[in-house]
Amino acid sequence: MSKLTHSKRSLVDLALEELGQRLTSGTWAVGSRIPTEAELAEQLGISRNTVREAIRVLLYAGLLEVRQGDGTYVRAITSPAEAMRSISRASLREQLEVRAVLEESTARLAALRADEQDIARIERCLAVRGEQQQYPNADDFIARDLDFHLAIADACGNAALAELYRYFSRTVQLGIRFSIQDEALPDPDLASHQAIVTAIRNRDATAAGQAAAAVTGPLLQALDALLPPNAG
Repeated sequence: MSKLTHSKRSLVDLALEELGQRLTSGTWAVGSRIPTEAELAEQLGISRNTVREAIRVLLYAGLLEVRQGDGTYVRAITSPAEAMRSISRASLREQLEVRAVLEESTARLAALRADEQDIARIERCLAVRGEQQQYPNADDFIARDLDFHLAIADACGNAALAELYRYFSRTVQLGIRFSIQDEALPDPDLASHQAIVTAIRNRDATAAGQAAAAVTGPLLQALDALLPPNAG
């Protein structure tokens, strides 16, 4: 029986560490059901309330999932929080490159798979987005721009890819904020985004991918011109 030793760290933190080790070590495989709260409390020598709090954190992080009437199962062994921290440490150019790949892929697939309802949503989001100059608050523009790209991601017909784009959206937001606050970088204009919508409506996957690339391409080129060689 494992017993957690007391220290200045909270019991919830210690329980998280112990449960995390069981995930990463393979003790609990992806898709397997973990022991009940009572069983874990007995194994760890802590209260069920502490176990419950630790499990709640792992549920929020996407590592566990509750199946009503069946128990709690392992959903993943790598924390999305760790992945996000790795992304946040990447250079701006690396982040924009990933954004470019995601936006080109979702645009191409949306041209092939979006239905009329999807396209109508994309068009509404673009109309609301408008041009950056009409927004006194940059954050408002960034949020509307992201809504537009999320609408395309949701229309791509690939739930995993759409979820990846949504997960990556924080980095996308940072990239947009950088571009509109630095006058040396081109603004993400309305016309270039309209070209994506037109290609999707025309069911032209190649043109949709090219139009999406035309949005991020100038940012990458301008960034390369601003940064010294081998800089991020």
